[in-house]
Amino acid sequence: MSSFLYRLGRAVARHRGLVVLGWVLVLVVCGAASALLNKGTDDTFTIPGSESQDAMDHLDHVFPQVSGTSAQLVLLVPEGQQVDTAATRQAVSDAVDRIGDVAQVEVASDPFDPDVNDAVSDDGLAANIGVQLKVDSTQVSDATLTDLSGIADDLAGEVGDGAKVYTGGDAFADRIPGLSSTEAVGLLIALVVLLLMFRTIIAAVMPLVTAVVGVGVSVSLVYLGTLFVPVSSTAPMLAVMIGLAVGIDYALFLLSRHRDQLAEGLSVEESIARATATAGSAVLFAGLTVLIALLGLSVARIPFLTTMGVSAALGVAVAVSVAVTLVPALLAFAGRRMVPKARSERRRRLRKPRVARPWVRFVTRRPLVTIVIVVLGLGALAVPAANLRLALPDNGSQEAGSPARETYDVVAEHFGPGFNGPLLVTADVIQSTDPSGLVDHLADEIRDLPGVAAVPLATPNEKGDTGIISVVPTTAPDDARTDELVERLRDQEPHWLAEHDAQTAVTGLTAVGIDVSDRLGAALVPFGLLVAGLSLVLLAMVFRSVWVPVKATVGYLLSIGAAFGLTSLVFQEGHGAALLDVAHVGSVVSFLPIILMGVLFGLAMDYEVFLVSRIREHYAHHGDAHEAIEEGFVSASRVVVAAALIMFGVFAAFVPDGSATLKPIAFALAVGVFIDAFVVRMTFVPAVLALLGDRAWGLPPALDRRLPVFDAEGDGLLHELRLADWPAPHSDEVISAQALSLDDDRGRPVYRDVELHVPRGEVLVLHGSGAVGKSALLLSLAGRVTRHRGDLKVLGQVLPQHVHALRPHVAIVDGRGDLDPAGRVTEALARDVELILVDDADLVLRSEARARLRDQLAFRVTSGGLPATFVLACQDPDRVVDLLPLEATQLYAMTHRPAEVL
Repeated sequence: MSSFLYRLGRAVARHRGLVVLGWVLVLVVCGAASALLNKGTDDTFTIPGSESQDAMDHLDHVFPQVSGTSAQLVLLVPEGQQVDTAATRQAVSDAVDRIGDVAQVEVASDPFDPDVNDAVSDDGLAANIGVQLKVDSTQVSDATLTDLSGIADDLAGEVGDGAKVYTGGDAFADRIPGLSSTEAVGLLIALVVLLLMFRTIIAAVMPLVTAVVGVGVSVSLVYLGTLFVPVSSTAPMLAVMIGLAVGIDYALFLLSRHRDQLAEGLSVEESIARATATAGSAVLFAGLTVLIALLGLSVARIPFLTTMGVSAALGVAVAVSVAVTLVPALLAFAGRRMVPKARSERRRRLRKPRVARPWVRFVTRRPLVTIVIVVLGLGALAVPAANLRLALPDNGSQEAGSPARETYDVVAEHFGPGFNGPLLVTADVIQSTDPSGLVDHLADEIRDLPGVAAVPLATPNEKGDTGIISVVPTTAPDDARTDELVERLRDQEPHWLAEHDAQTAVTGLTAVGIDVSDRLGAALVPFGLLVAGLSLVLLAMVFRSVWVPVKATVGYLLSIGAAFGLTSLVFQEGHGAALLDVAHVGSVVSFLPIILMGVLFGLAMDYEVFLVSRIREHYAHHGDAHEAIEEGFVSASRVVVAAALIMFGVFAAFVPDGSATLKPIAFALAVGVFIDAFVVRMTFVPAVLALLGDRAWGLPPALDRRLPVFDAEGDGLLHELRLADWPAPHSDEVISAQALSLDDDRGRPVYRDVELHVPRGEVLVLHGSGAVGKSALLLSLAGRVTRHRGDLKVLGQVLPQHVHALRPHVAIVDGRGDLDPAGRVTEALARDVELILVDDADLVLRSEARARLRDQLAFRVTSGGLPATFVLACQDPDRVVDLLPLEATQLYAMTHRPAEVL
């Protein structure tokens, strides 16, 4: 992958104009198409397969009068007056008649009608006009809402004497979040951090521009998605928030690497290519982890959550694409202006010591103490998470002062909190000879259940096959006791079926919300296992270590727990809620935990790779674990700190004016990123590595062989570039090896310090008695064994980076096991194989086969006229001397190297 990104970066730099123009066209076309074609968002929460959703879908067919959304007009008179007067009754009756004539209204109920129950408050100050609409909440027109608001104003004026009429209900809920000037604060924070880091306006502005372009494209694509599937209003905002954060960070990684390389003297084009290959590989790895985690939201099997995950994943995918194409193109336009300015000698002397080195020395001086403090501290922050309450947002979480919120508060005060979220019990009464009587009997039984405040409606439909019973809880929709009432009602279902032959179900918006929260809660464990398992595997692939991924996963879990705990403290317990303008406390949006786990996982792995890869790189070159921690930390900390501050700023900017749905998600992501970057990655990680020392770096050999290699930092490409002109420019050597070594599964040497230089068309003889590693070396030359150390180039391909490109051009012949080894050589020459390796050549004993092999070694030309190179392995060269040509033959003696005993 790094080789591909290297070629991509160079191509983009050379065709920068076309690349920039292409992205501009994509942005314009996607933006115009989404503006013209999108169908709008849909905030209908459905949960297929649940009892509440199945019952709701059934009502659409058998009782369409109650399948639409609803509204409320609540008449409130001042203290000292009574709402139930003759004049008020007449005014309300006239208003109800007018409401019935409004488009999209199915029916309006007069609170003073004798057949309507519990529509006048016990204190006599309020009357509730219920309005049932024909359409769901996403299809309510502005004209309908305007007409209802106008009727409410007229009713208040007609009643007079300070009376007010509040309009609310689900139809008036404004759950569509929008961007405000506050979100721009996040971009301003990012700009300040980038200016402090790069000290040049071009470098500081570039990540912001590319991030905005990426967000524009991704949000446009999300809105185009409304043509095919329902998309919630939160989905594009989530794409904006995550797209901005990762887009700036990904550009920052490339920009930082590019400037460092320019400072080392690389040309602009070469530096762009290398930055795209190295930092771009890390960006690709980070983006891939976030993508997998976000797409993993589908494990909950909830459609709106799946679309949210796909929308956010789309934002990340576009951000990655922008980072490896548009960013290099803009870097090419910037040219040498991106070279960091050299500091004067006087400024270098006056510069204060960096914080990174003293900090890493402090946290690693007593690593066990640091680990204990971090674990206990984050563990304490996570304690409130045990009481985290999940619920879907309702009008109680709307912005204070909004019509829906004012109506919600008035209803809760004068009627009771349960009237804001009534439940609906459906009953199949087709078997009954008295549907009305059966429904009334069920309603009486429900009234006697604990937690029921009222049963204002109980009626069968016109066909008499289905009955509905409206149940008002004594508690609010997001109260845990309302959940208990739903369970209590569902526990009665077997009794009602046996006693009355009536199949019942509990539904309504409140019941749907409870079922959504329950399913999301149940999905957290499998999703957490998926994320944790993915973390272990991916980091083991990158770092070839057991302890590094274990430590990273533990750190991630600590970050998640602390973020959950702080979110619970603010949004459930109310600590600091006023400071953050939290409209409603007591619960958090149901899908917050699973989204936080997915997004924070990708960001945590990003910081982990960037920091630990620098530590591992230093350890690989110098072998001192503690020195590697310090030097690697100092090298990477500046970029990690900048990236984390930017991410924190972008997320935090969505908190003050964010919607009720987005605010807790943004808060949790902001504190999660802050804790993970500064407490876990910058404190916990170096302490754990210091405690482990050399033991941190190692993978069991059996696992090492089976686990694929993921080069997340482009180390393989750097190795390839270093060997580009080795052993000499335009060298004709088929095999070039230097300091080539291989160990077995127990760490014992198989062969060590092999140095080979074999020109094209020659014959190399590897000889040595006993187990000296001849066969293993042949397999290494053929690209079959890839765990060697040192430099190796075969047929111009650097190994192990290009083993797949090499293997078709190399043939291995087994002189011991093949019945016709000379025939195998003939087949290889016919396929124009340029390198033929013959193991146990001294065991080719049949005279005919030996003669043919002698001729092939003498001729050494493929059927296509290409020169063929041979490598023979044998115990003693004297046993194959009759096979070897007189010229163009090298001998290389391999000796047994006993393992050192320390």
